[in-house]
Amino acid sequence: MFGFKYRYHARMKAAATDPTPYYRLDPDTVLHAVDTAGLITDGRLLALNSYENRVYQVGIEETDPVIAKFYRPGRWTDEQILEEHAFSLELAEAEIPLIAPSAIEGHTLFHHDGFRFALFRRQGGHAPELEDRETRMWLGRFIGRIHAVARSRPFAFRPALTPERFGCESVATVVDGQWLPPHMEDAFESLADDLMMNIRAAFERAGEVQSIRLHGDCHPGNLLWRDGPYFVDMDDCQSGPAVQDLWMLLSGERAEMEAQLADIVEGYCQFCDFDVRELQLVEALRTLRMLHHAAWLARRWEDPAFPIAFPWFDSPRYWEDLVLSLREQLSALQEPALQLR
Repeated sequence: MFGFKYRYHARMKAAATDPTPYYRLDPDTVLHAVDTAGLITDGRLLALNSYENRVYQVGIEETDPVIAKFYRPGRWTDEQILEEHAFSLELAEAEIPLIAPSAIEGHTLFHHDGFRFALFRRQGGHAPELEDRETRMWLGRFIGRIHAVARSRPFAFRPALTPERFGCESVATVVDGQWLPPHMEDAFESLADDLMMNIRAAFERAGEVQSIRLHGDCHPGNLLWRDGPYFVDMDDCQSGPAVQDLWMLLSGERAEMEAQLADIVEGYCQFCDFDVRELQLVEALRTLRMLHHAAWLARRWEDPAFPIAFPWFDSPRYWEDLVLSLREQLSALQEPALQLR
């Protein structure tokens, strides 16, 4: 009963957009799209793990396969996607190991049958060993190099990571979409008010920190390691504080995170200055990511891939666990910021 009721409300809110934008993206459409970009496909096609977009490894005659990413219709404008591509190419030109889109006859964004897509070279690798100090310093050096380039100019079209966009809008998605079970509504809304008050206080304590171009989603899943790091998936690049590209590499208890942070920042500062005031934002950014993730699942629930991949989302237990986790975050927000040792 709960699941039907809340899926119904979400479906009504999503009706103005296309909640199933990929229903026409069949194998023939994928292959024909890549052919229109000037390559000759050989019929081999492998779907890769991706939810926001659709990503495939596509076989090409007499050469290595390519990776084709089909952007979710309606999420980004052409200008925003092209700005992502330009930033990626700028970093690649600076000899930073980042998998940038391939340019064919000067174009990186292609259109076919109502879909927009980009092509990338295939890159093997494995997850980085973040428990290793040298690995952390290595990653810090490359993120420092990314940010040294990123500071040279701002984004014109990509959005900014703000408490309003990641926090207030996410809470509104959950509350207005009536995703909460009735017995959790008051608890969630009251907690959300307290969280946003503490998040804003953290940003006030940090002061006027510089907003720069970011990878934006620099978690270990977007890092490949093969004789060093390769950064992938710039789909969430945005403007924001530099620490956004650092904090997702931290894990464990406070002492462990401070030790990890010290290694990352040591490497980072070889190429770019780090404003220690941004440490005030680590738990605020973690909380915003949690709220944003819940809202992202709600916004995408009518995409058939999401109930299959996240079957627990549309249940009271998920929201009960989320509220417990957010209460822990409220406590973390009220503790002193991490310190560099």
